[in-house]
Amino acid sequence: MVPFVYPFLLLAGAGLILSAISHVCGLMGVPGPLGDRVWFLHMGIFVVWIPAVLAALRLTGKVPRKDFWKAALRGCPPWMRYGAFGLFCYALLSFAFFMLTSGTARNSNGPMPWAVVRAFSGHWMIFYGAAFAILYSFVRCGDANRIGPRGSSNGESRGS
Repeated sequence: MVPFVYPFLLLAGAGLILSAISHVCGLMGVPGPLGDRVWFLHMGIFVVWIPAVLAALRLTGKVPRKDFWKAALRGCPPWMRYGAFGLFCYALLSFAFFMLTSGTARNSNGPMPWAVVRAFSGHWMIFYGAAFAILYSFVRCGDANRIGPRGSSNGESRGS
């Protein structure tokens, strides 16, 4: 199943890069590289997120809910795990800032206002970044290292 994951891993990486560039352009108030087609990033999340969820389920098995992210990202280097959590925090702050400062930008007609691109791109970065990290972890750990009940590998419980 691992070779099937590579195209989605590449798409998630490309989506993360494009959403980060769009976000910076939104912060600067200039059009991004995708122009009015920036909404393709919105739809692309579903293309990479479904395989990421399936990979995460295979990586985590029946681990307790509190250990889900630890198990799903166990194949990632520490900087990638911290980066994924950092993106989440940043996107929440960015969206809160958008909600507080951009009341008129949400109601305008025509091309998407730069403030709206900035707000959505923060969320795109979360989803593309998390999908990339999960799929990367899956590629590194493979199917054979799946965690089962009580944290054992290969779906077996400890002590059996």
